[in-house]
Parts: sequence; C-alpha cells; structure tokens
Amino acid sequence: MSWRERLSNGLSKSRRRLTESMNVMFHRGVKLDDEFWDGLEETLILGDLGGRAADEVVENLKDKVRRQAIPDAKGVLAELAAEIAALFAPCEVDPLDDNPTCVLFVGINGAGKTTTVGKLAKVGVDEGRQVLIGSADTFRAAAIEQLHVWADRSDVEVVEKERGSDPASVCYATVERAEELGSDLVLIDTSGRLHTSADLMRELQKMVNVTRKRSRMPVRTLLVMDATTGQNGLAQAREFHKALNLDGIVLTKLDGTAKGGIAVAASHELGLPIVRIGVGESIDDLRPFDAHEFAEALIGSSEELLADE
Repeated sequence: MSWRERLSNGLSKSRRRLTESMNVMFHRGVKLDDEFWDGLEETLILGDLGGRAADEVVENLKDKVRRQAIPDAKGVLAELAAEIAALFAPCEVDPLDDNPTCVLFVGINGAGKTTTVGKLAKVGVDEGRQVLIGSADTFRAAAIEQLHVWADRSDVEVVEKERGSDPASVCYATVERAEELGSDLVLIDTSGRLHTSADLMRELQKMVNVTRKRSRMPVRTLLVMDATTGQNGLAQAREFHKALNLDGIVLTKLDGTAKGGIAVAASHELGLPIVRIGVGESIDDLRPFDAHEFAEALIGSSEELLADE
C-alpha cells in the first residue's frame, strides 16, 4: 500500500463525516446563499477544524467567489482543499532536518512519544547521521525498555539513569554525551504528563531550560499529539505551547479512527507547523508533513467528490 493510500485510510473517518455532510448540502442545491455558507461552516466545525479555522475558510472562499466569479457550490468545493491547506502554519526550519539539532519530545501519556523517537532515530541513522537518544522518562520502566528495542534496531546509544532520577539530569547527561560522540541528531524522550498539572509542566520547563543552557546546538521542543483525541488534543496543545513555546507538532495515530481536522485547528490557532505525521507502527509510517496532500486526503479530491455527485 502506498503512502497516499495509507494516509487516505487513516483519515477515512474524518473524510466520511465531511463528505456525507457536503453531499446533503449539494442535494439541497448549488446556490451560494446564506444557508450554504452556514452549512459549510458547520460541516467544517463538526470535522474538528474548530470554529476559528472554519470561519476563516468560509470567509476566504466567499472572497474567492467574488473575485473569481465562481458560479456555484461545486466551484467552491473545487477550492476547498487549497483553502484548508493554506491554514497550516509553514515550517520555516524543520527541527528534525536541522544539523546539528537536539529535540525534546513532549506530550500526554500514550501519545506515541517513545515510538516516535525510535522511528526518527532509525531514519537518522539511515541518512548517515550520528544519532543519540536520551531517555528522560525516568518514571516508566517500559519506556526505557521500548527505547532500547528501537535503539538496538539502529545501533544507537541510549543515555539513561536509574528509575526515579531527576529527568533534567538525564537531559544534561545526554547533551554531554552528544558532545563526546560528535552527535548531530539528539532525540530526548520525556515522560507523559497531564497538561493540567502545574507541577509536571514546571518540571518539563526545567528540563528544556537545562538542556538549552548546556547544549551548544539548537534545542527544539516538539509536541507529540494523538490524532484520535480531537478537540481535547487542541486543549493540550494550547497548554504545552503556553508553557514551552513549542517549535512544532508530530501528529500520530492516523489509523482510521483519527479526527484529522484537529491538525488544522492546532496548527492554525497556535501557529505551529506539523513536522511529521504517523499512520501506523512501522518506520515507513512516519513521514514529513505535506499540507496539500493532507487536505486532499481529509476531504477527498474535488474530482472524486464531484464525480460522486
């Protein structure tokens, strides 16, 4: 199965909800009246794009209708994917392609941080980079074991300390070891934490600050966000960004149960680029993000939808 097919399958639930609502709209007619625009905005909100992003899409499409003399709803539909793609914050500098770079991965429990770190380590090695992993999740023994499984596959060293150690000390030791080895890609896994816990967020701030003070290379923070969480994921992203001034998002678990519109909402509202997306467990299932490809998979191409109509 090709990457596009896997991405399309991963967004199938979201796409089905959107296209079903749009088909109802088309059955009412193709006139561009207030009922149509209200229905389109409601459809986008129900697709997890959120009110702010949905409103901007609708307003931009109305403007296109005026400027380009688009005659009907089918013409609007042909522009929809492009407008959704335009909402994503651009990735000016990919924190994972930067060389050298140190990246901390943050997020709630179960979002996929450890798996993401393992996959990216293998990708880095395959690209000929000197990779080092830091295991700063010192509370969950399974996290360290899981990291070692990935590290063994790619022959990457893992810096760790005994369970219960200060995670900031692991970050410090990881940066020191990276300098000894001449590493150019340093990936630090952190423990999952609820965004509502002030103490845990302060601990995370300490880890980032310690890493930045010790490191000679740029230090970035990426939020790993579970695509199945919908609007809850947006609330999490807001709090992590507020605490850490994030550099981007890795979107995981686009596996058919995903609420894909949340990627649009989070990127647009917070101004954060989506740098990677994951649609499965294998290494090939984590790829750089392409806004146009994602938008078309989310709503279906205009040709497909118009053919159905």
